[in-house]
Amino acid sequence: MKLALLGTGKIVHQALLALLPVREIEKTAVFARPHSEETARALAAEYGIKEVYTDYDELLEKTEADTVYVGLVNSAHYAYAKKALLSGKHVIMEKPFTSTASEAEEICALARERGRYVVEAVVCNYSSIMDKMREVLPFLGRIRMVQANYSQYSSRYGNYLKGIVEPCFDPALSGGALYDINIYNLNLIISLFGRPDEVRYFANIGFNGVDLSGTAVLSYPGFVATAAGAKDSDSPGFFTVQGEKGWIRMPDSPNAPRSLEICIGKEISLYKPEPFSHRMTEEFIRFARIFSEQDREAVQSGMETSVTVLETAERARRDAGIRFGVDSL
Repeated sequence: MKLALLGTGKIVHQALLALLPVREIEKTAVFARPHSEETARALAAEYGIKEVYTDYDELLEKTEADTVYVGLVNSAHYAYAKKALLSGKHVIMEKPFTSTASEAEEICALARERGRYVVEAVVCNYSSIMDKMREVLPFLGRIRMVQANYSQYSSRYGNYLKGIVEPCFDPALSGGALYDINIYNLNLIISLFGRPDEVRYFANIGFNGVDLSGTAVLSYPGFVATAAGAKDSDSPGFFTVQGEKGWIRMPDSPNAPRSLEICIGKEISLYKPEPFSHRMTEEFIRFARIFSEQDREAVQSGMETSVTVLETAERARRDAGIRFGVDSL
């Protein structure tokens, strides 16, 4: 895989670090808007990237890359991914996949039409911890309760309290706790249990209509799943599934899963795989395998999860009265 990275923000810096040990992926190009060109060139020099672009159309026309990684602000994911697919590129989309379910469906349909691959970079979905949860789930018996909490006090919250709104707190740019942080919890729940019957979202709304924190309640036959996420406060993260015959507990934040506690009957065990050097490395290794082996089944399954997560997130934010900029289009 030859990869072009779009953006110069924090997530792209993290992706570049995660990619260092992944020999199957060649870092080919980096794209930035003109005002960030200096940062892009510094990144290119640091990581040995030979192509730097400030014009996206030029990148798509000239780059040697066959895949683009969309690490831009949430609201830009759809447009940049669509252009990449129309140009014949594969796409690795940073979370959240898009802003709306209809955008997600269109991107997935276009990928299938063009014979391209689209995957969403959600760490927990492409981890051995998720593999183990799927393996153990049938042994838990009838599921009765699911709980998730991922809360992380945002480094940008201080500015928000001063009235300075950065993209992660801007509903016009599809920001907010649900899409920025609680989206991981939705991915965990939906990856294991599919589409919920009912969705509610109880949010703490800021002065500009964005959700600073909140709890989504997803109703399934026989049980309810709660997903709490906060950018205005902090706590240890966790994910638990309780069944009539046992339980599992991930005592970590879903963006960095490290271990899984398993109880079946009265037997408790700990699953702790060998850690990777960076929390995002495993997903890139898996993407490289999926693309090289042309594993269309894995791509299709991932797209179905992405669409269902966006359907659920959109239902949740509309329940809370949260409007994005894309809603007025």
